[in-house]
Amino acid sequence: MPGTKNKSRSKPAGKHTKRLGILTGGGDCPGLNAAIRATVKTALNSGWRVYGIKGGFAGLLDPKKHIISLGPDDIKGIIHIGGTILGTTNRGNPFAFPVKVGDEWVEKDLSEKALAGVKEAGLDAVIAIGGDGSLRIAKQFYDKGLPIVGIPKTIDNDLYGTHITFGFDTAVSTATDAIDKLHSTAESHQRVMVVEVMGRYAGWIALNAGVAGGADVILIPEIPFEMKYVVRKTDERYKTGSNFAIIITAEGATPKGEEQRTVFKKVGQEVKLGGIGDYVAGEVERLSGHESRSLVLGHLQRGGQPTTSDRLLATRFGSAAVRLANEGFFGQMVALDPPHIKSVPLEDAISRTRSVPLTSDIIRAARDMGISFGDE
Repeated sequence: MPGTKNKSRSKPAGKHTKRLGILTGGGDCPGLNAAIRATVKTALNSGWRVYGIKGGFAGLLDPKKHIISLGPDDIKGIIHIGGTILGTTNRGNPFAFPVKVGDEWVEKDLSEKALAGVKEAGLDAVIAIGGDGSLRIAKQFYDKGLPIVGIPKTIDNDLYGTHITFGFDTAVSTATDAIDKLHSTAESHQRVMVVEVMGRYAGWIALNAGVAGGADVILIPEIPFEMKYVVRKTDERYKTGSNFAIIITAEGATPKGEEQRTVFKKVGQEVKLGGIGDYVAGEVERLSGHESRSLVLGHLQRGGQPTTSDRLLATRFGSAAVRLANEGFFGQMVALDPPHIKSVPLEDAISRTRSVPLTSDIIRAARDMGISFGDE
C-alpha cells in the first residue's frame, strides 16, 4: 500500500481460519456503518471469519456477551444508515475504566482483562474505527502486542496524518443547512443568530460551514477572538441596511486571554465543552443592543445519512484496513493522501491535532470577502 512503513513485528495468522474483530469507539458519526460493511465484505472475501465487538474497546472485557459473528446478512442495507450497528462509547477505555469503589468512581487499568478477552474470542487481529481517543487506546494495545489496525473517523476532521476523515463532510452539510434555514428567521426578526458547532480544538466544521453558509463571523479555536471586533462586524451589517447577522462558532473557540468554556468532567470522560454560543450571543446583545439568539447544533451533527463523499471514503478506508491486516502491517492507521489511500503509524496519527492552518486558503478567501474571525 502506498505510504506504508514501519512494518509491525506481528505476523499474519497461521494456516487456521483467521479471525478478525471490528469495533467502533468514541463518538458516533455518519459513515461508520459504511466502514463496517466494507471491512466485513473485504475480510470475508479474503478468507477471514469476522466478529463485531459491541460497545467499543469495553466490549473486550466481556467477550461472551459483546463479541458477535458478522456475516453477509448482518451488513445488508446499512451503507446509508447513520450511527453504528456495533454501538460505541467514549467512556470505555480499558486502560482507565470507570469502576465504582464505595461511593466514588475511580479509573482502573483493565487492559490485561481486555487482552484476555481477545484471546478468549480467538481473535487474530482487530480493526478499530475511531477518533484520536480511540486510536490512542489502539496504540496502547498495539504496544502490548495486539495486532491492530486503525481507521480514522471524526466529524471534527482533526486527526493528523490523513487529509480528511469520514463523518466530516456530512457534519459540514448539516451545519450549512442549519445556517441556510437561520438566514430567513434572522432577517425576519432583524436578529443576530449565533450557531455553535462541534470542534474542540480544531475549527474545520465552523470554517467550512461558515464560508459555505454565508456567515458574517466565524470563530474557531485556532484564532482567539475579541468581542469588540465581533460587535464591530455585526454593527456594520446593520449600518449598511442588512439588519441581521449570522455568527458560527466552534465549541472550542476562546476569547483572547481566556480559557475554553466547560460544563463538567466525569470520571472516564473528556472535559465537556459548552456555552460559547450563549456567551457570544449575550455579549453581542449587551454591547450592541441588537437582539441575539444562540443555537447549539450538538449531536445533530453526528446523525443522519452519510453523504456520498463520506460513504465512499469510509468504504475505501474499510477495505484498505483489511489489506493491511492481510499483509501483516499492524500498528498502522489508514489515511487519505489524495488521490491515494496510504497508511501511517498510529504513533504518528495521534502525535498532534490536525488544526486549521492560519495560512489556509479558505481563511484567506473568507477574509477577502469580509468575513470576520473576531481578531481584527
